Amino acid sequence: MLTSQRHEEILHILQEKGAASVSELTELLHASESTVRRDLMALAKLGKLNKVHGGATLNAKDLILREDNIDDKLQKQMAEKRAIAAYAAGQIQSGDFVYLDAGTTTLLMLEFLQAKGATFVTNGIVHARELVKKGFKTYILGGELKSTTEAVIGLAAAQNLQNYNFSKCFIGANGITVKQGYTTPDTDEAYLKAAAIERSFVSYVVADSSKFGKVSTVSFAPLDAAAILTDHLPDPVYSQHTVVKEVD
Repeated sequence: MLTSQRHEEILHILQEKGAASVSELTELLHASESTVRRDLMALAKLGKLNKVHGGATLNAKDLILREDNIDDKLQKQMAEKRAIAAYAAGQIQSGDFVYLDAGTTTLLMLEFLQAKGATFVTNGIVHARELVKKGFKTYILGGELKSTTEAVIGLAAAQNLQNYNFSKCFIGANGITVKQGYTTPDTDEAYLKAAAIERSFVSYVVADSSKFGKVSTVSFAPLDAAAILTDHLPDPVYSQHTVVKEVD
């Protein structure tokens, strides 16, 4: 196995497991301990992992413990998010009954909507306001308003969601890995995302390429529960578990 291939495999193992010992990596990679130790040192110097005694752990930057507010999110990966949003909006047809998750990529979708006969349910305050301005029939979930993301969350919202059956849903995620699936920092939001996917005939997760290999604190669905719309797939392993559309 080439050095670059070993490095990719080590990072993939850490994304799936969070941590691995030298002896474990030696067995999985069919390489010597000295080779694995050199690989770990090289990757640590590049900031790709944390080298610890006897092995390595996932880089702290790949674990998401909190969520940025909506204004900060709108400053990140804007070109990628707009490309994803444009493609996602094109999947909505007149007559669709759509759940639109609160989030920046789903918010950007509104600019590209063409299917005037579609109806929307959302937990995003800004989303609901913009949908109504555009003339779409819109329902908003009731419940607690989360200040950072301007999303409606909580038990009342979750109960409200159980009344609907969607033709399509579009869900945001903070992290995507093969093992943990789709993740988010907030338990209440995770429950809503999971319920929307469960109650949708077709489910899409809209996520730019920076979300892959990242893990947040709460898993809300396995990879095969939704198709992924992204700008670029950094690791082909994900396409072995679900449908992935690269929009660029």
